[in-house]
Amino acid sequence: MTHLALIAFAGRQRLAEGDATTVALAIRQAQDAGEASPVQVFEDATGRPVDLDLRGSPEDIRARYALIEPPPRGPGRPKLGVVAREITLLPRHWDWLASQPGGASVALRRLVDEARHASEATDRLREAREAAYRFMSAMAGNEPHYEEAIRALFAGDDEKFTAMIADWPDDISRHAHKLAEAAFTTEPKGNGNAQERYKPAIGGLRA
Repeated sequence: MTHLALIAFAGRQRLAEGDATTVALAIRQAQDAGEASPVQVFEDATGRPVDLDLRGSPEDIRARYALIEPPPRGPGRPKLGVVAREITLLPRHWDWLASQPGGASVALRRLVDEARHASEATDRLREAREAAYRFMSAMAGNEPHYEEAIRALFAGDDEKFTAMIADWPDDISRHAHKLAEAAFTTEPKGNGNAQERYKPAIGGLRA
């Protein structure tokens, strides 16, 4: 586990949020105080479920997560590493790469960066929809208008989505809309129908 922002729910209410140590200790404290509702923990940004190890004393929990959470990064930019990997291309591809300014490596890095930048908006939409879907399927499957909310999410219909989750528990609806926020932006041009492109089979998208 890395230094991720997490959010925990006890039943239908938000219990805690923060790093793994903060959330694990909050869960442990709540359970020691008699909290009987099932607790679920998610990555705050992606909606992926997270299992926390609550064994031992609070000191044990602090020590456990202190070992796996990296220290805060100091000022300055981290060093950029270059990783060597093998790729297979046709001779004409190698010839073209070799003719580019800076050679094959520079040309390949430039092409990859251009492709990444071209797909950034589309990727943000997809990631937001998938994050909200993961969280909603885990926490809101039995809430009213769940299926309609899912359809509105993948259709990019913010107004309908907000209406469909309005009667959900406040903490669940608030976090669902937070995760879905980037899904309700202008669709990138030339990328086809977003609902068909992104929509997973209902029940088939899990972390």
